[in-house]
Amino acid sequence: MINLKKEQNKKSIRETEIAKYTIKDSVFTNLFQDKKYLIQLYRVLHPEDQDATEDELTDITIHNILTDDIYNDLGFLVGDRLLILVEAQSTWTANIIIRSMIYLMTTYQDFFKKTRQNLYSSKKVKLPKPELYVIYTGDRKEHPEYLSLSEEFFGGQEGFLDAKVKVLYGGEDDDIISQYVTFTKVYNEQMKLHGRTREAIMETIRICKDKNVLKEYLEGREKEVVSIMLAMYDEKEILREYIESEKYEEAKASAIRMLQAGKLSIEEIVQYVPLLSVEEVKELQEELL
Repeated sequence: MINLKKEQNKKSIRETEIAKYTIKDSVFTNLFQDKKYLIQLYRVLHPEDQDATEDELTDITIHNILTDDIYNDLGFLVGDRLLILVEAQSTWTANIIIRSMIYLMTTYQDFFKKTRQNLYSSKKVKLPKPELYVIYTGDRKEHPEYLSLSEEFFGGQEGFLDAKVKVLYGGEDDDIISQYVTFTKVYNEQMKLHGRTREAIMETIRICKDKNVLKEYLEGREKEVVSIMLAMYDEKEILREYIESEKYEEAKASAIRMLQAGKLSIEEIVQYVPLLSVEEVKELQEELL
């Protein structure tokens, strides 16, 4: 006999697992949550401010504000600057502008709460100057410096609102951004060779260390990096299982409605709901008695 309560508990566990994995660090956030590497990132973005120190950096990353793979973002304050970075995108899309704007507004909202500023008072709030970035790791030939909201979505027409996202590509330099872009490209190559396997991860780490790419970080946190990357594999599997579970629950609900209507035989119900077997529908019928 199917235990509906047991099935509901399984579903609850799956939802908890998804939430747990969704907020896990990517290598991107794990790398730059360390101020030793975050200050290197800032100095690449602002080479004119080489006097900035780690103590001046405030990490304000907000995890899991959207469920569509936007949990790898990074936000931090330096003086009166608020820098928002969206993690490596291998597929070119103008939608990154919208994602960045949503992230920025959510970050501002959190900032106002933490600084106890009231948006509804007559006193003007203090607002850090925003800077929006995306790190692109794909192979697009054209490399525009910025993506513009008005250009991409409104044909360049001037409107009441505009936003620009600066695109970072990495390059020949040995800076932290270029090293991270190289890391992602090596990983993509190893994925093509070995699939979504531990071997692909270990080869990526080995090759990068040999090439002096994020070598210090990878040597110091190799086990952690492997765990993070394996967890990203697990996340895909958990989501797949969850979707299948949702479909199964919907199929059971449909079968129960048909049983309650009493117009179809069990065999006919199975034809309408092929995810369920005759035995499973019979068990549902027994529970309704």
